[in-house]
Formats: sequence, C-alpha cells, structure tokens
Amino acid sequence: MSTKLLYYLEENWKRIWVLSLWIMIMIGLFIWKFLQYKQKGAFVVMHYCVLAAKGAAETLKFNMALILLPVCRNTITWLRSTKLGLFVPFDDNINFHKTIAAAIVIGVILHAGNHLACDFPRLINSTPDEYSHYLHDFGARKPSYMDLVKGPEGVTGILMVICMAIAFILATKWFRRNLIKLPKPFDRITGFNAFWYSHHLFVIVYILLIIHGVFLYLVHIWYRKTTWMYLAVPVLLYAGERVLRFFRSGFYTVRLLKVAIYPGGVLTLQMSKPPQFRYKSGQYMFVQCPAVSPFEWHPFSITSAPGDDYLSVHIRQLGDWTQELKRLFSEVCEPPVAGKSGLLRADETTKKSLPKLLIDGPYGAPAQDYRKYDVLLLVGLGIGATPFISILKDLLNNIVKMEEQADLASDTSSTSDLSNGSNESTAPNRVSPKRKKTLKTTNAYFYWVTREQGSFDWFKGVMNEVADLDQRGVIEMHNYLTSVYEEGDARSALITMVQALNHAKNGVDIVSGTRVRTHFARPKWKNVLSKLSSKHCNARIGVFYCGAPVLAKELSKLCYEFNQKSCTKFEFHKEHF
Repeated sequence: MSTKLLYYLEENWKRIWVLSLWIMIMIGLFIWKFLQYKQKGAFVVMHYCVLAAKGAAETLKFNMALILLPVCRNTITWLRSTKLGLFVPFDDNINFHKTIAAAIVIGVILHAGNHLACDFPRLINSTPDEYSHYLHDFGARKPSYMDLVKGPEGVTGILMVICMAIAFILATKWFRRNLIKLPKPFDRITGFNAFWYSHHLFVIVYILLIIHGVFLYLVHIWYRKTTWMYLAVPVLLYAGERVLRFFRSGFYTVRLLKVAIYPGGVLTLQMSKPPQFRYKSGQYMFVQCPAVSPFEWHPFSITSAPGDDYLSVHIRQLGDWTQELKRLFSEVCEPPVAGKSGLLRADETTKKSLPKLLIDGPYGAPAQDYRKYDVLLLVGLGIGATPFISILKDLLNNIVKMEEQADLASDTSSTSDLSNGSNESTAPNRVSPKRKKTLKTTNAYFYWVTREQGSFDWFKGVMNEVADLDQRGVIEMHNYLTSVYEEGDARSALITMVQALNHAKNGVDIVSGTRVRTHFARPKWKNVLSKLSSKHCNARIGVFYCGAPVLAKELSKLCYEFNQKSCTKFEFHKEHF
C-alpha cells in the first residue's frame, strides 16, 4: 500500500496541490458566508437553511468565474511555456474544467434546494412578529411562495438551472459521443453538434447570473453584491480570446494544396502555411469548414513539421462533422492515374473547386516538450499516431541539418589542417556545442499499433522518408497489426515467412507496404521498456502516448516500476483528446 501511495503521489503531485488549493478556497468561502449570515436576523427565521444556501452561493460565484480559465486556450498555451508549467498541470485543463462543472452542480443543488425547499417555506410560515423584526428586507407585506419564485431572483435562478442542466447533460460522453441511440427526431440531441451549440447557452447563463446577483435577497448595498467582481476578469479574458480567435482565423488565409482519402475513413488535408503561423511539433490547431458548418471548430494534431512549407492534418471519420467533411471532399476528389495509388486524390489542378478552410492556432499539447528528453518513446494507437508524425519529421529535418553541419565542420577542419596543421583539437570543440544545441535527442522509438492493415497507408510516405534518410539510426520505427495472430503462432507462420523473405530481398514489408517491418499482435510493453532501460542507462526518456485510456494506465505503471529499479528515468505523458 505504501508503494502504491508513493507512486500515486509522485505521479499526481501537481494535480493534488492544485485540487487541494481549490478545495480549500471553496471551504474558506463557504465558512466565511456561513458565519457572516449567522449574525444576521434572517438566521432566527430561516435557521441553517439560509447559511447553507449563501455559503453554496459564494462557492458558485467563484467556480462560475474559474470554469472559464481552463478553456482560455491561448492563455494556457502561453503559460505552459513559462516556469509555471513546472508546477501546474496545464495538460489537464479540460479535466479540471469538468471537475469544476461537477462542483457547480453540487453548489446549484445546495443553493437552489435550500432556497426552494427550506428558506421559502420557513419565510411564508413565519409569525407576523418574526417577519416584522427580522425579514423586513422582503417588503412591508409578507410575500407568498409564488411571489418569491416569480420575482427577478427566482426567475433568473430557475432559467439558469434549466440552461445549465441542458448544457451539462448534452456534454456528458453518452450524448457527446453518440453512445445513446435515440429514435428520430430525438437523435438530434446527441452528437458533437448538440454538445457544441448547447454549450453556448452559457452566454445566457452569465447574463442571468449578473442580473441574479443584482437582485440578491437580504443584500442591498451595491459593493456587497460581489457576483460581478468574481466574473469581471475571467469573462473579459475569455471574451478577448474568442475575439482574438475570430480575427486570427480570418487573418490566416489558407488554400488547399492536396487532399487524399485513405482506407479506414481517414482524410488528409495539406494546405498552405501562413507566414505568421509558427508552431512546434506535437501541437494542434482548430479547423473549420464553412461548407459543413459556419460555427463549428474542431481540433486536430498538426502532422507536418515546423520546417515544412505546408500544413497538414489527418482526420478520421468518427462523428457527424467528420463524416460530412469526408463526404464533401469525396465529391471533388478524382480517381488517381492508372497504375498509381488506389486512393482518391485532389490537388490544385483538380477541375472541381475545393471547399474553403479556416484554421486557428497553434495550441499547446504534452508532446511539444519532446526536445528536452535524451530519448523518446512515442506510442500511438490507430489515429493516435498523428501527434508523433510531426515529431518524427522534425527529428528527421534536424538529423539532415546535423549531418550537413558535421560535413561542413569536417571540410573546415581539413582546410584548417592543411593551412596550419595545428587545429586538430579545437575544431571538434567548436562543433560539439552546436551539435548539442541542434539536437539534444539522441534516439527516438516509434510504436504504432493498429487493427487495420489499410491504416499503414496513412503515413507511408513519412515512414519511407525516415527510413531512407536516417542513416545514423536515430529513429527506430515499429508497426504492430493486432488483427493478425501473434508472431510464432502456427496460423501466422506462413505470413511471417513470406514477409521476412520479401523484406530481406526488396527492403519492403508486404503488410504495410513501407520499409518498416510489421509485427503481429500487441507489443510486450514490459520488454520494450526493459530494452530501453538497458540500452540507455542514466538517460532521461520521454514516454508520449496517444490513444485509449486503458494502455495509458499500463504504460504509466510500467514507467514508475522501471524508475524504482533502474538508473534510467522514464517520464510519462498522455495526449488528451
């Protein structure tokens, strides 16, 4: 138990201190309001109901302000590059956003429940003497239950609860990911569209919240009505981000250079790169297609390298928006020339006009920090390989640059030797710091696990390019096909034999069609990490994973185990969708 606890603390210390601070602030605000209202005359009539309602209201104001900060993506992207990124888990921003939403639900139940089921009944059942002495805030005449409900405070409160309930329910994974199948026409309330549009009800919620805060029960002095004080900075920051995104997306004009539709329902879009668009490998950007929806923006990992003169994304058909996007491009794509690839393709020479695209970004992601590690272990499941393709290409570009610098330094050293004959020791010293600065990462291992053989077509060009140009063996790639029996199994022995012969003769794998050898079944991750630990002693290895949560837990646990028993340091990072 102590080992598990230690592992949990080491793995989650950033989350723990942030959540602890957040919970302490909420407890402090609740207690402050609780004690404050205990001194008021209303306590004599409403008792602890009003104390709980007002305490919950204070935490609600705080959380309604705080919930906007994790979705200020430009601010988060900037903050993660500062020293604050060492102590705050900015990669968990969406998880924190969801956690705050859960706290808001609890706060609403406490606040509205105490008012409707406890405060109001005690108020309308109070004696004339109690009302005249302690509850003159409600007017000379004692109000009825309906008077309290239909007042500005009651109406705004009820409308807020309705809007928030709709947005919260449609944001759950059962509705957002179409896991609940409803009959027509109710099927329209499931899927990403319903989630996206219902979330904009919060514009109405914040307007109602400010009105609700102006017409507070029992508070009449303006500077004690603090709702607007909580909301001012976060709302202005979030509004500023939305305005920035609106103008920036119009400023980043892009034109489509190439479109390809691959097996497995994957659409590749290659577009021109705006001069002002600067990004790091591993980051993502938002894409909008006005022909599909003039309002929806969807995030996709950038698969081109920063050194490329174009931008590219790989989009898998998973939801209603991606299905419509694929259908739209299928209509303009033309069959390839006979004898070429069997994929549907389109480029600038295509007769039919290509749909317009808008982009916004780039935004930070865990994989962008790969440069600070000596060795990389990149693990992608299916379309989860996309963040790492850009990293492989960026590493490849750096390898080419490094070799060019080494050749140049060698030529310079030879010339210097011919002229002086005494600079043999100084030349390497000039090259070494430059080489280290250019590429700190000495090795990268890429493991791509997929169920479909056709998936290997998605990044065939990149893999062949890496295999051809990486003469120094910096990048090692492994493809795993899980729909075929494990290697050594009698049922796959023939495939393995033919595969090995063809790879030895032609240098091409018959399964993937690339120079990268394909293995069958799932990798034995313990063996993979053991091999890396032995090969790279005392190295700092960054383990980056993108895919299903189940494997993330296994890899995280293995990293901790190897950190305890070896001198190699594994640091695990999971990409969040």
